[in-house]
Amino acid sequence: MYMNKPVIGFQNIYRSYAKDVFRFAFWLSGDSDEAKDITSETFIRLWTTKNDIVVETVKAFLFKIAKNLFLQKKRNQKQNVDLDENIIDSAPQPDTITEVRSELQNVLNAMQKLPEIDRIALIMKTHDGLSYQEISRVLGISVSAIKVKIHRARLKLALLTSIKKDIQNENHK
Repeated sequence: MYMNKPVIGFQNIYRSYAKDVFRFAFWLSGDSDEAKDITSETFIRLWTTKNDIVVETVKAFLFKIAKNLFLQKKRNQKQNVDLDENIIDSAPQPDTITEVRSELQNVLNAMQKLPEIDRIALIMKTHDGLSYQEISRVLGISVSAIKVKIHRARLKLALLTSIKKDIQNENHK
């Protein structure tokens, strides 16, 4: 089924996928404002595309646009994203919330250390629920390569987060 972008169809797509695109953009950039910009620009590009959109693959198509926008912004900025200022709230919180935030920060920092393509593939699979085939289409590499990248990313992420946890435990003794 193809869609030639009637307004109602576009509004339905926006309502259905805007939050997913935002979350994906946030995981890529680590910055809420940048994720909002990427999300807006993604839907502008969807609206202005001259090609028909295959409704069955619209989510993968949106993620591909968002990924390309992120990479374009990153090339233009030529700087690393610093997650620290965006994630940790400096206001005093109960211990459990602080612990959870610290753990989340550790995971986000570890995610930023993964190779970019591996990080993107892992996010698409675990967070956005895309199939290996959809990820393959978005990233333009084979399904088997996607499986390997996701497996290696999970292993490296587990290693990086466990090392960080061990260091923190040593510091608290």
